[in-house]
Amino acid sequence: MTGMSLIVKTVARWLKGFILLVGIYFTLYGHIEHSGGFAGGVIIACAFILVFIAEGKQVETRLLSKNVASAFSSLGALLFLGTAAAGTFTAGIFFKNFITTVPAQYFRLLSSGTMLLLNISVAVMVSTTLFVVFVILSAIKIEVPLKPGGSDDDEKETNL
Repeated sequence: MTGMSLIVKTVARWLKGFILLVGIYFTLYGHIEHSGGFAGGVIIACAFILVFIAEGKQVETRLLSKNVASAFSSLGALLFLGTAAAGTFTAGIFFKNFITTVPAQYFRLLSSGTMLLLNISVAVMVSTTLFVVFVILSAIKIEVPLKPGGSDDDEKETNL
């Protein structure tokens, strides 16, 4: 892939920041509104995929290679498991909310206790995993076999 035209590359660069911002917003405020870590992760992955399609394979894999994305995906999974296990160590219950909240701060960013950490870990895991899946699928080349007996161009016209 060498990328697309200059117009597409420019628009992709402009939109990349806005798409990332919406994905981060969905991730951080997922416990208050109708979104969360999964939706935010999908939107963040869309920003990387947009740049991958517009700029070409070389530019995007230089910014976020498959190895780095796989490491971030594993980090997100470990953060999720670590947050769940921390409830076991602090309160004796797996997935126990060990971060206390003040009732006067309900419907604020830090009002959810461990839910914010879980949303961030899911967003990191989903965004990097979707990007790696897209990169792998874009590398697969499928050749469509011709019809048996040759192509359509080889057929002879018959005049009646």
